[in-house]
Amino acid sequence: MRKVIVNLANKIISGGALEYKEAKELLSQAKEDLSGLLEQANRIRSCFRGNRVHFCSITNAKSGACNQDCKFCAQSAHHNSNVSSYPLINPDLMLPKAKIAFENKAERFCLVTSGPNLTDKEIDLICAGIRLIKNSFPGLKLDASLGAISKKNAKKLKKAGLTRYNHNLETSEKFFPKICTTHTFKQRFLTVKLLKEVGLEVCSGGIFGLGESDIDRLNLGFSLRDLDVDCIPINLLNPLKGTPLENKKKISYEEAFKMIAIFRFIHPQKEIKICGGRQAVLKDKQSKIFFAGADSIILGDYLTTEGSAPTDDIAMIKRLGLEV
Repeated sequence: MRKVIVNLANKIISGGALEYKEAKELLSQAKEDLSGLLEQANRIRSCFRGNRVHFCSITNAKSGACNQDCKFCAQSAHHNSNVSSYPLINPDLMLPKAKIAFENKAERFCLVTSGPNLTDKEIDLICAGIRLIKNSFPGLKLDASLGAISKKNAKKLKKAGLTRYNHNLETSEKFFPKICTTHTFKQRFLTVKLLKEVGLEVCSGGIFGLGESDIDRLNLGFSLRDLDVDCIPINLLNPLKGTPLENKKKISYEEAFKMIAIFRFIHPQKEIKICGGRQAVLKDKQSKIFFAGADSIILGDYLTTEGSAPTDDIAMIKRLGLEV
């Protein structure tokens, strides 16, 4: 194993922070010693996060007809993906979805809506759903991903019982205009800052495989560290028919593992969650994400694509000797 990788892992375990030039060095070292990088990322995960795997379940509470043009998203009205389109569901329809998450041992349940933001009336409906779910399933933590939001509505959601809000940066500031032109990286960055100021936990990450470079991925990682987000969801592009990226080649599992590991070096104490594209990109190598530094997954289906059966994921975790 290359000494520089071990030395950087030792630095982090001793309480140090990875510098940008050191992250670039890890990229270089990974070309020659990927297994060594993964081994040390796993060591960092074990030190700071233990052996527990966190489960989060999501539901598409409002689907399609989004007026934004994100190239990867099947829910954009700019594309021809033919996904289902429906308005925000009522709280009584949110409840059975939360029940499934609770019974499948999910720690968190996230309400996700399409579109850049919700109206005040829709926010009130989400708050009603949060209160209903919170009262029905004590112990199930409530998350939401509702697009850009005002400070007033963020405070309203927190008061209703929301604990964490998802708002991904998606990619680096430099690469962002190549995947979306209807809003900016800065707008997303400022929304995350607002959420932190309100006192909500923030889940923010991005997508690998959009056509970005390794440096773009590093820049995303350091932007997230600057914001001190609490959870970092990593998606692996699963090109969907009808989107501008439908013919984009999927990244290799080696590329995925390399960046998961480097993100663990950058974010030693944070939750790193592997989300969309896990099954499509990694296939039979999914279990290796934990030994690359991840400690969290989405349980069940995604927004517009199917995931693994929760029982299969739970069995996988137990086979690995990790804790559910």
